[in-house]
Amino acid sequence: MKLVVAIIKPFKLDDVRMALSDIGINGLTVYEVKGFGRQKGHTELYRGAEYVVDYIPKMKIEIAIEDEQVDAVVDAIIESARTGKIGDGKIFIMPLENAIRVRTSESGGSAL
Repeated sequence: MKLVVAIIKPFKLDDVRMALSDIGINGLTVYEVKGFGRQKGHTELYRGAEYVVDYIPKMKIEIAIEDEQVDAVVDAIIESARTGKIGDGKIFIMPLENAIRVRTSESGGSAL
C-alpha cells in the first residue's frame, strides 16, 4: 500500500477530486495548509500599503491506495492540478505499512 500526498492550488481541489473519482478513488482526506517553495511568497497591495505574504494558501490531499493504483492516481492529479504556472504543487509517495478500518477491524487493502 502507498500513501499519496499532494499539495495543490486551492481552486484546483474540485478538479482533482473529480479526476480521482473518475478512476475509482472514492476516499481522500483534505487539509487547508500554507507554505512556500521556490516562489517564496509574494507582495500584495491593501489600502495603499504594500505587504509581503510569506505563506501561500494550498490544499493538502492524502490518499491511501494499493500499489497498482499509484501511476493512475499520480497521472490524474497531475493532469487535473496543472496550470503550467509556478506553485502548481508537489506529489509525495510514501510506503504505507498497514490500514485498519475502525468499524469492522479489517486491515490491509480491504480496509481501504
